[in-house]
This record gives sequence, C-alpha cells and structure tokens, in this order.
Amino acid sequence: MQSPRFSAGTRVATALLLAGLASIGLAAAMRSGYAIDPQRAPTTPSMPAQGSAALAPIDPQKWQDQQDMTWADYHPIPGVDWADPSRAPGRALRVALIAIDFPDQPFVVTLPKTSDLFGNPQVDPVRREDVPRFYADFFGKPGPFNHGHTINGFWMEQTDGQVGIPKIDAFGPYRMPRNLFEYGLNEYKQQSGCPTGFTCDGRMEPDADALWQKGAGAGIAKSYDVILRIYAGYDETGVWQEFGEMKFKSKDDIPAEWGNPDTTKPRWVVSRYVPWTAWKAGAQQWGLSSVRQGENSGTITHEIAHLIFHIGDNNNNPYVEPYRRVGSGPWDLMDRGSFNGPGGPHRRFVVPASEGAFMPAEMMLRSRIMLGFVRPEQVLRLSRNGLAASGLVVATVGARETEPSASALAGITVALDGEAPQDRTPPCDINKDPLCAGAPNWNDYSVEVVQRIGYDSFTPDSGVLIAKNKQKPDNSCGYSCFTWVVDAHPEDIRTLDFKRPDGTPVMRTIADYRQLNDALFHAGLGSGSAFEWEDTPNRLHFYVLDVRKDGRGILAYTVGVRSLDGAGPQARGVALAPPAAPKAPGSTAPLAFTLTNTGKAGATGASIHPQDATPLLGSDIYRLSVSVDRPGWSARLQNALAAVKAGESTAVPVYVTRPPGGGAPATITLKATSESDPTKTATARIVAK
Repeated sequence: MQSPRFSAGTRVATALLLAGLASIGLAAAMRSGYAIDPQRAPTTPSMPAQGSAALAPIDPQKWQDQQDMTWADYHPIPGVDWADPSRAPGRALRVALIAIDFPDQPFVVTLPKTSDLFGNPQVDPVRREDVPRFYADFFGKPGPFNHGHTINGFWMEQTDGQVGIPKIDAFGPYRMPRNLFEYGLNEYKQQSGCPTGFTCDGRMEPDADALWQKGAGAGIAKSYDVILRIYAGYDETGVWQEFGEMKFKSKDDIPAEWGNPDTTKPRWVVSRYVPWTAWKAGAQQWGLSSVRQGENSGTITHEIAHLIFHIGDNNNNPYVEPYRRVGSGPWDLMDRGSFNGPGGPHRRFVVPASEGAFMPAEMMLRSRIMLGFVRPEQVLRLSRNGLAASGLVVATVGARETEPSASALAGITVALDGEAPQDRTPPCDINKDPLCAGAPNWNDYSVEVVQRIGYDSFTPDSGVLIAKNKQKPDNSCGYSCFTWVVDAHPEDIRTLDFKRPDGTPVMRTIADYRQLNDALFHAGLGSGSAFEWEDTPNRLHFYVLDVRKDGRGILAYTVGVRSLDGAGPQARGVALAPPAAPKAPGSTAPLAFTLTNTGKAGATGASIHPQDATPLLGSDIYRLSVSVDRPGWSARLQNALAAVKAGESTAVPVYVTRPPGGGAPATITLKATSESDPTKTATARIVAK
C-alpha cells in the first residue's frame, strides 16, 4: 500500500488527524490518501502570530445536522419555481392515487388532532370520503400543508423540466378485506407476531388494486404510469426506531397499548434492522418500490425513481455489525438523501408527511448522466490515461440544482481506463474494515457541486462532492452499491443520535449515513474541510481551487484534476514578483504578489479524452507557501493553490501582521511550485516595516 501524500502546510495537522482516525482504523482512512486541509495557512511554525485576528477562510465549511433543520432552512432556486402548476413538463407522468384503510386502522388524518398513539395527525380531522383528494392535493398541489412543495416540483427540478407530475387522479376510499397487521407482519420474519386466529401473509397491492378496478373499471391501471397506493397507518421504516428503542427501555417495558392484541404473545416483534420494536410499530407495512406508502411516508419520489427509471437503492444497514459505511448518504435520492427534510430521519413519523423525508436530495451525477437528466455537453468526460497524455485540466463546475451557465459545467467524470485492473485500489475486507468500499471494481470518478437551495436545501452542506462510481451495481459493499462518496472527513463524526428513555446517549454508528454530513470539499485554507484528494493507487489528484457566487447567489467552483503519471506536452514554468511597495506601517491591506505562468501550451489531440478537452488544458496549478523571518510577525495565505493559464498572471494576497508596538523589519517570502513539474519553482521576497 502506498502512503498518502500530505500537501504543503498539511503536516502541521497530521498528529490531530491520526488521533481522530484511531477509532476507525488508520489503514482504512489512508487507503487511497487523504490530503487534509490545515486549519491555518502555512507560516513559520516557530514564529507564531501575536495578537493577530483570525484570517477568514474563503470557503468555510458550515454543515448542519438534519435534526436541527426547520422549514426556515429552505432557500428557493433564484428565478424559477418548479412547483408552479403552469409549467408543462416534457414528459408528464400519469399518476393514480388509491386511498385504502383497514378494519383495524382508520385513516390517521380522520382522527382528532394528535390523538393516536404516535401523536398524530398534525391537522384537524379530514372526512373519510375526502381523504383521497386530500392526499392527491398534498402531494400534487402547492399549499399550506406541504409548504408549497410537491412531487411534481421535485421531478421538474431534478430533470430541469423534462419530467413532471402535473396531475394526480384520486380514487377511493376503499376498505381492505384484511387487517393492517395481516399485511404488515408479512415481512422480515415478523410472522411470529401474528395474533392467534389470523394469517399474516397478505400482499397489499393485489387486494387494493382489485377494489380499485372493481370501482373504477377493469383495465384502468393501463391508463397510468404510477399507481400510488396510500394506505391508512404508517410506513414501518418511519416508526420502528422512534417507537421502539427510542421510546422503550427494553422490549419488556413495552406497555399493553403498544403490544400485540393477542396477550399470549410478546408485545414486541422483530424489525428489519434490529431484534425488536413495539408490536404496534412493527405491525405497520414497510414501504417498497411498488409505491405503496403509509400516511407518514415522504419517500414517494424515491419510490417513483425505482418504478419509472429502474434505478436501485444505494443504501446500507447502519445498525448491525460488522458496520459497513454508507455509499452516498445524504447527497443522493437513492440513498438516505431520501430522508432529507425538516427534523431529519427521526421526524418521519409525522402525519401528514411534511417533515423528515419530505424534501429529498437530488440524484448524484452518475445517475443523472445515465438517465439523461443532464445533456452530454454539460459534463466534461475525461480519462485517466488521457490526463497523463494531455496534462492537467482546470474547469468550472456550477451548482447541480441549476442549469449551468455558459462558463460552467454540470460536472466532471474521469474514467479509470487502461490495462486491467482498471480500479487499482488495494483490496480490503468489508467484514473487518467499516470504511471498505468493497471490491475494487469502480469505473470512474465524478465531481459535482452541491448548494443548499431548492430540494437540496436540506442537504447538510454546500461544496464540492467527489465520488467514485460503477456502471452496474453489485453487492461487494455488503449491500447493493453503485456510488461511493469520497469523505473529506473519514473520521467518526462523533454525534449523538438519540437518548434512550433512561437518558443513555446513543451515538451514530460509523455506518450511519449522517457520517457523510461533513464529506464535502471546500476551497482554500482554514475551511474546516479538505481542498484536495489524491488517489495514489489510481494515479489521480483532484483539487478544489476557488469558489465564487454569481449575481443570483449561485455557487460555482474552479476545480482541477491531473494524472500522477504524466504532465502532458506543455512547457511548464513559473515566476513570482513582489509587490511594488512594501507594507506600510498600520496598513491592514494584504501584500499582492504577482504569480505568472511562464509555461507554453503543447500540442494535444482532441481525441485524447472521451470528449475534446483542449480549451481546458492551458493552465497549471501552483502550490503556495509563505514564511516570515522575524519573531512576532505572521504571514498567511487564504489559499494554498492557484491556477493560472499559460502566459497569464494572477495576484496572490499575503496577509501580514506585525507584533504589537512594531519592531524590526521582517522579510516576507512567498514560494510557488508547479504541481505538473515540481522542479519549476519561484520565490519572491519583500521587506515589511
């Protein structure tokens, strides 16, 4: 295994990093090499600044935990309202909503406010005959209960208007022939909890569809793309934990009202992920990709993705050992990003379902490309061998929630091409290493930008999202997986999940999807995150170089990627010039050094990469460091990287602080080194008084 490369200025943070990694295994975190951003700019370690104010980072990481989010965290996409019913989609999905209840379970929304065992509903009672229309409007029309957001708005935003659900036809209500528990206990080895005299082997869809077709006409299902069966009660996925281990100290402490109506049987039942939950919670049906959803379910968009686009899950079981890290977590609709929304995962029991899971994340770049949600010209497609031949690429990537501007891309992919094996990551054991990504059979890397606007308002951070992907999912991760987010902070996030009834804290496991809350990369020094990622075995280095916002407040990042095996045909060079005048006493303005790329372009073919990347091959990336030769002085940078086109120059600001009361003059030294050719360096000095 090759050791990771730590960038200039990073070594000062190495000891802290290693301590943080101890709990998850150093070898796991170092497998491909993380370059962790130092929390301050490089300066002479033996000469710390005295009395100097903190230098503000250019791109601070400000991740927010899901359970701290409220509707106030929603930020609309400037200039567009995808939920506007007057917007016509390119493809209109035809949706039928069938509302069904049971002899033992009325519709929750028909009950007095907050009257059931789960503390629902959150609205005044709705008449039974009005329930189908209530839910059709809740999911389909902007209104006060859904805060103006609809499943139509999600798909219109996700596909840039290509796919939408402009209308939902409502049918019912229909009374099912069997009790809810006869359907709900027919999964995950729960049949032992079936009350005596009943048979818990029901499949909800055939019975519901038979009632619908009897009332609306045989063959009516052919008129619809999606049949959305809303059933009275709850999805077990949203209640098993909250009304199991979070509510009761043990399975023996479950009271009778939460237990089996057959008092000869336990008051608990096994659940999908854990040995027990309250019988009342476990007797609910688990939502599946048939788009069968309880009244608390906000994951309808996720289930529609399964049904219409034939894309699978990318999620794990975070509750049992051996722990296996989540794939894409809060950043992806097909992982636990489907749980995003106010209050996060522990607010998925609310009826109507307007909190956790109601505002899912967008799909990640791999899936959006495969499904045609981004146009080919919006994505820069590179290859590993191509980078070795062409030299590094510098490009601008815009926020995934918006149409990219003329100067920005929707994302970048880098194919792991060349001789087999294409993925050269050293093998690891998913049963011993919780951070193991499974078999080394990944096909490419992707780079995209997330901004907390639109439906992504309820992702935990804005920044650069780097991931590796495979075209065909497999189970080598310990679950079906096809996208693996590169975590800028692989160490345990050490965050409370919940407290047991006796007050015992329960921390999130290393496999919890919220471990990726702080995964995004950020530009510059001192951000609290990393600004680069080097995959040594796969011979690739990714950089986050700069960040900007346009007049609408939309994010765009300048990013770079290079091969570790070739620098291209360009002639590399660098020059530095000091400021024209030294820093005047009392001045707080930075010293502006001038960095020039003295290199020259080389001849590259348009076919080196899967698409012509020639316009983006004209830059070099330089690593910067600064020092000062007098005690009491400090010299700091906001960014340790700079990208400059051949023949062009850019200013590098250096922030200098004097000791209190002045003192002897100090020499400030700035150094720049080419990442493409480390033998090309330049140094400039200036004396400050």
